[in-house]
Amino acid sequence: MLSVVGACALLAGCGQGGEKTAQAPAAPAVPEPTDAEKQALLAALPAPYNTADLANGKQKFGMCRSCHTIVPGGANMTGPNLHGVFGRKAGEVASYKYSDAVTNAGFVWDAAHLDKWLAEPRTFLPGTKMSFAGLKDPKDRIDLIAFLKVETGYKAP
Repeated sequence: MLSVVGACALLAGCGQGGEKTAQAPAAPAVPEPTDAEKQALLAALPAPYNTADLANGKQKFGMCRSCHTIVPGGANMTGPNLHGVFGRKAGEVASYKYSDAVTNAGFVWDAAHLDKWLAEPRTFLPGTKMSFAGLKDPKDRIDLIAFLKVETGYKAP
């Protein structure tokens, strides 16, 4: 798993304008999945994510790294840590101070919500303070979402 930060805004509702919050307690060390395990997880994802380009997704996550971490127990930055984001209710990283828009969003992060968020965060959830302009190319969003599923502890059903 990567230990870097992302501004992808991916989700979770970035932003309290650079305001940093307390870090989550360190999680026990989890061995990083092998490339073969990552490819198996990718193949188990539903279409269109099962055919995504993980290298492109990793590259697109480079836009997110300045605001987000993706490792277990990773720090919150301008945006919350994204490890375990899929299946988590929006606004529920206890150690992160979300905008009211995200805190009150009332949905659970899944690929469909994340895709809409990544396309245009401010339109998808008016009132968010996320400064990410959005990722316009649908294929780039597919690749990024698949990368996040592989790298953030997602468990295929």
